[in-house]
Amino acid sequence: MSKLTLSVEKSVISQARRFAKQQGVSISEMVEAYLAAVAAPPKRGPRNSPILHSLRGSLKKADLEEYWSHLTAKYR
Repeated sequence: MSKLTLSVEKSVISQARRFAKQQGVSISEMVEAYLAAVAAPPKRGPRNSPILHSLRGSLKKADLEEYWSHLTAKYR
């Protein structure tokens, strides 16, 4: 394991210590988990939010011509 020195605002360190204590982990573990997450290769497929995921396929039977007519009238 390697050692890393970071410069962080005192208020952020205080908040991080409280959070780490609540979670039952060390600040080092939190930083390592964060760095591992951002360094990991991206997952395949689009990264949709849960809301977008829930809407997926809801417009399969939509009438596109009617939609375009609506948009044309709306933005004239």
